[in-house]
Amino acid sequence: MAADKGSNQSVEKAVALLEAFRDGEPRRVGDIARETGIGQSTASRLLATLEAAGLVERDPVTSLYFLGTELLTLAGVAVNRIPVHRTSRMVAQTLAAELGLGVNVGIRQGSELVYVCHFEGAQSPKSHTLLGERVPLHATSIGKAVLSGLTAADRDAVLSRGLPAYTQRTHTQRAMLDRELAVVARRGYATEIEEFVLGRASVAAPVVDRSGATIAAVSISGPLSAIALETREPELARVAVETADRISSALGFHGPGY
Repeated sequence: MAADKGSNQSVEKAVALLEAFRDGEPRRVGDIARETGIGQSTASRLLATLEAAGLVERDPVTSLYFLGTELLTLAGVAVNRIPVHRTSRMVAQTLAAELGLGVNVGIRQGSELVYVCHFEGAQSPKSHTLLGERVPLHATSIGKAVLSGLTAADRDAVLSRGLPAYTQRTHTQRAMLDRELAVVARRGYATEIEEFVLGRASVAAPVVDRSGATIAAVSISGPLSAIALETREPELARVAVETADRISSALGFHGPGY
């Protein structure tokens, strides 16, 4: 049993080391040890093991560590097994090209939403890919679209840790968020203007599975100058809802009581 416990602890420490690179910045052994609370000698041994497996890489000149390319292979396998990704990938890619805006599809994991599709339009370029990125549910249109389809109990559980502010426009009061979610549920789509990232806006609609449960959402996003929700909201909302319905149908949903 002691060996099993030690092995589990080693895995937990290795995972903690990998999680330290979540912001994409390279790190030295000392930095990683300090951030994770793992002894430097232990961190060094674990990083050597991860490097041998291709999960991290080390710059021979600077001795800085960064995530390894073997993770790309594992990530590709992981995302391709997700039904929402498989059914929405081509739909989202085509839509991004047609609109010239960003199109994302995300699934809920706990209190966050994880992007499983991300495509950029000509008017909405990004300096980095968002695939796999986690975003808060309460401060994004794609997250609010998912929240609108949850039961009251599930929503309470998801939001139990509070509503942190990302900008001055983020909803931090539960009552205000609940009022907006009631509107989202009634009209079938959510909007967001500078609630998560300054200078950007989005509109999103929920995706449901064959049982009608909300499991994901699709969003159309871009800089304020390109998305112009004050004039384009009806058009983009219609497209978002139609796209979400198309993905839901591909997942087996054929309407209430079908």
